[in-house]
Amino acid sequence: MFTDGRSRRVIFLAHCLLNQNAISDGTAEVPAAHREILRTVLDARVGVVQLPCPELCCLGLDRGDPKGGERPVVAENTRIRRAMGQPEAAARLRELTAQVVRQIREYRKHDFTVLGIVGVDRSPCCGVNTTSDLDRELPGRGVFIAALQTALEEAELTVPVIGIKPSAPDALAAVQALLGA
Repeated sequence: MFTDGRSRRVIFLAHCLLNQNAISDGTAEVPAAHREILRTVLDARVGVVQLPCPELCCLGLDRGDPKGGERPVVAENTRIRRAMGQPEAAARLRELTAQVVRQIREYRKHDFTVLGIVGVDRSPCCGVNTTSDLDRELPGRGVFIAALQTALEEAELTVPVIGIKPSAPDALAAVQALLGA
């Protein structure tokens, strides 16, 4: 099974790396997608799995506040982080986390290599090394990445997880290292 042209190697990328239109107001760095990151993955012949955007799925495109883009980014991110802890959003977040774990388990069941998960630092949801809280960027994980890593541990799945700032000079090197390139 699966002896066709596919590479049998996949990487999970934060939603906003592939779709800046989903990102919170005032934070998009590029019009569509982070082209160099995507090109690096595709040139390595690795399939891309787009993680769900927890903020969009749980809070909506405006994150529950049409004036959010008028605040400093870390202040708005702190508000978003708090909103993600509300019961309805937290329940949806658990569903999204379970969905990703099921996908990873399915790839592994069929002997695909899951190279890793790439989050976006400073994000209140997808930060890996840093997140936003208390109106500033702090060391720590976003709420989605933290929940996902817990769910992966509970499922006894080991998957490397890295965080990048997409426009930072070291972002491509970090992705390349994860790809083994």
